[in-house]
Amino acid sequence: MAIRGSLKEASLPDVLQLLAMGKKSGCLSVTHRNNFGSIYFDKGKISYAAIVNRRDRLGDILVKSGVISQEQLDEGIAAQAHERDKRLGEILVDRQIISREELHRQIRLQIEEAVYFLFTWTQGTFNFEAEIRPEEQDFLVSINPESLLLEGARRVDEWSLIEKKIPGFDIVFELDRRRLADSGVALTAEQETVVPLIDGRRDVATLVDETGMVEFEVGKALYGLVTAGFLHRVGKTTKAPEVGAPDARVEEHRNLGVAFYKAGMLDESVREFRRVLDLRPSDASARFYMGLVHVRQGKHAEAVGDYQEIAASRMAKPAVFHNLALALEQLGQFDDARRALDEAVNRGGGSDPRILLALGVLHLRAGDAAEADAVLMTARPLYGQRAPSPVWFHYAAIAAALGGHLDKSISLLTEGTQAHPHAATLYNNLAVALEAKGRHDEAKAAADKGTHEDAGLPQLHKNLGDLAYRGGQLDDALEAYQRAVKFNEHLGADVWRKLGNIRLKRSERDEAIRCWEAALAIDPGDARLQANLETVRAQT
Repeated sequence: MAIRGSLKEASLPDVLQLLAMGKKSGCLSVTHRNNFGSIYFDKGKISYAAIVNRRDRLGDILVKSGVISQEQLDEGIAAQAHERDKRLGEILVDRQIISREELHRQIRLQIEEAVYFLFTWTQGTFNFEAEIRPEEQDFLVSINPESLLLEGARRVDEWSLIEKKIPGFDIVFELDRRRLADSGVALTAEQETVVPLIDGRRDVATLVDETGMVEFEVGKALYGLVTAGFLHRVGKTTKAPEVGAPDARVEEHRNLGVAFYKAGMLDESVREFRRVLDLRPSDASARFYMGLVHVRQGKHAEAVGDYQEIAASRMAKPAVFHNLALALEQLGQFDDARRALDEAVNRGGGSDPRILLALGVLHLRAGDAAEADAVLMTARPLYGQRAPSPVWFHYAAIAAALGGHLDKSISLLTEGTQAHPHAATLYNNLAVALEAKGRHDEAKAAADKGTHEDAGLPQLHKNLGDLAYRGGQLDDALEAYQRAVKFNEHLGADVWRKLGNIRLKRSERDEAIRCWEAALAIDPGDARLQANLETVRAQT
C-alpha cells in the first residue's frame, strides 16, 4: 500500500493513526522545504524515526539525562573516529560506559523526540512505502503511535505559540543581561543552559546544536525569555557565498538527495543532487545517484550521459560501468553495453555476480545461449552462501532451455521458487517448462502458485488458459484468458484468437468477432484469422 498526500490536507497524527490501525509495515517519509524525516513501522508500531541533517542527539541525550558524562561521550566519539563501522551506542556498550538496556531506553527517547518534532510540521508532503525497513540500525523499538499522540498534540499547541515569537531557526537574539540580572527571576534548567550562548551572533539553529537540547526545549526556553522582555530580535543569519563548497553544505544536500531517492521522491532527489553538483561539479557520488534517478525515471539517455562522465575518470569503479551498461541496454545499444561490461570486469568487477549476470543477459539477447549459460554458471558461486537472486534464476533457466537443456531449466526454476517463494515470474516460467515436458498437472500447480503470489501477472493467467484450452476445459480457459487481457489487453494476438474461438464454440458470434478483431489489431498479417472473421461476419 502506498499513501501520498499533503500535510495541509491530512495531519501527521492522522496518518500515524491510519497506519497503526492498519498494522502496516514500511517507511513514512515526510518532507518540508529542505527538511526530511522518516518514521518506520513494523505491524503498526513505530520501530525507528530519524530526521536527515538533524544532529544525532543520542550523545547529548545521554549526557543531559546523567547516564554518561561529557568526558565519556568525548571518549566514545574519539573511538568512533577509529571504528567508523560502529555506531556510537555500540561503542559505548562495548566499553561498558552504558548498559545495553539503558542504551535501548535512551534510543527510544531519541526516536520519540524525532516523532514529536515531525508533529510540528504543518506543511509539506508525506509518502508511505510498504515493506521498507531501516538500514544499519543496531536497535529498533516498538512504540504504539497512539501513546505519542497526546504529548505530541500538547507540543504542537505550544509550538504554535512559540512560532509567534520565534518564526524561524535563522533568527538571532540579543540578551539584556543587566535587566535579567536585576530582575532576580528563577530560570528553568533549559534557560540556564541556553542563556550563556545568546550573544547576538548565534541563531536559533546554532543554539540547538550547541546546547544539545531538542528544538522544542530550546524554543520553549527562548519563548519565555522573549515574553519576559529579556530577549530582543536583532536579525537573521545571512549566509555568505560559499567558497570552496564546505563539506557540511555538500553533505547536507547529498543526504537529502539520498533520502528522497530512497523514498521514491525522484524530482526532489534530482534537485538536491544538482545542488551538490553546483557546489562541487566533480562530485562523482552525486553524479552516480543522478544516473540512478534518471534510470528510475525512464530517462536512460540522461543516465548514460551521467555514467559516461564518471567513466572518463581513471578512478571510476566497476559499478559505474555496470550501470552504464544497463542504461545502454535499455536504449538498445547492446554492443556498447557489452563493451561497458567488459570494462567493468577489467576494473575488478569480475567477482561481482551482478556484473556477470548482466553480461549473461546480453549474450542471451545476442542469441548465444551457450555463452550465456557459461557466464551465468560462472556467476553462481560468487553469490556465496546466499541463494542467487530471482533474476539470476530467471535468466539461467532461459539460457538452459534455449540451449536444449529443459530438465536443467526445470531444476533451476524449482530451486528458484524454493529460494524465492514469492517470485511469481519464476512460477510462471516453471509452468511453461513443465508444460513443454508434458507434465501438465505439475505445470498447472506451478501456475496456480504464481497467481497466488501475484494475481496481477497477466502471463500467468494466459498460461493457465493455455493449459485449460489444450485440455478441452473451455470454461476454465475462458475465465483465465479474460483475467489475462484484463491486466494487459495487448498481451498478444494468440490470447485474443483463442478467446474468439471459445466464444464461437459457445455460439457467441458478436463476442467472437470482437475478440478476433482485437487479435488482428495486434497481428494484422494473420490471413487465416482474417478469412475466419470474414466468414463469421457473413453468417451474422
